[in-house]
Amino acid sequence: MKPLTEPEIRAAFVNCTQGEAKRLSVPRGLADQPWDDLDYLGWRDPRAPDRAYLVTQLDGRPTALALRSPSPAARQLRRGMCSMCLTSHTGGVSLMVAPKAGKAGQQGNSVGTYICSDLACSLYVRGRKDAGAGARLQESLTMEEKIQRTVANVAAFVAKVTAGALSR
Repeated sequence: MKPLTEPEIRAAFVNCTQGEAKRLSVPRGLADQPWDDLDYLGWRDPRAPDRAYLVTQLDGRPTALALRSPSPAARQLRRGMCSMCLTSHTGGVSLMVAPKAGKAGQQGNSVGTYICSDLACSLYVRGRKDAGAGARLQESLTMEEKIQRTVANVAAFVAKVTAGALSR
C-alpha cells in the first residue's frame, strides 16, 4: 500500500460526512506504519472503542470506511474467522458494520462483515503477527495468492458499502 498522509485519509471517507471525517482520530505515526506490508490501514478510535476505520487503495485511489463494532470488552471468547484474511481467533474477530455510502446510509442502511478486531489482517496473512495456535489453516495457496484474496475480500466489502452511491 502506498503511504498516506492524514489529509489524504480524511478526504478518502465515503460513508461519513466531511465534518465527521474531520473530527475522527487518525492514527499517530503514519510515517512509521509498515506500508509495504499493508493491504489496508485499519485502526480503532482510542476515544471511542466501538468505532473503527479502514483505508484501502482501489484503482490507485484511497478509499476509507467508518465502521462500528462492539467495544473490545464486549467481545465473546469463542473462536471466529475473519472474512477478510480467513484468520481464526478466539475473541479476536468482531462484526464490523459500515453505514452505506450516500442516501442509503443516510436512511440507516448498513453492511456488516466479520473482521479481525485489531484490523491487522495484512500482518496475519504475512505471518508478521501471530493469532495463536490453529489461527491459520493449512492451505496450498502461495503467500501472494493469500494476499490477493485478502485484497479482493476488502474490495468486495467496500463495493457493498458504496453500491448505489454516486462516485466522489
